[in-house]
Amino acid sequence: MVSQKVTITNPTGLHLRPAGILCKEAMQHKSLITFKFGDNIANAKSVLSVLGACVKCGDEIEFTCEGEDENEALKALVAAVESGLGE
Repeated sequence: MVSQKVTITNPTGLHLRPAGILCKEAMQHKSLITFKFGDNIANAKSVLSVLGACVKCGDEIEFTCEGEDENEALKALVAAVESGLGE
């Protein structure tokens, strides 16, 4: 299991479009991928779960990846968030 914190830089946070991009990236990996925000844990492969976390710009989330490709998955998700998730 690997984890890393990352700050959301999108001006509007994780609304539908960036949430969809995040989920699409997560679904390319076999590992279980979640992120923690506050007291909530969201499934990064579920758009509804990501949207339900209500993550805003400047918020810090912690990705956790567990499985056979956990290192690659974590690296890819952190890179996607840091690049702005298409915005």
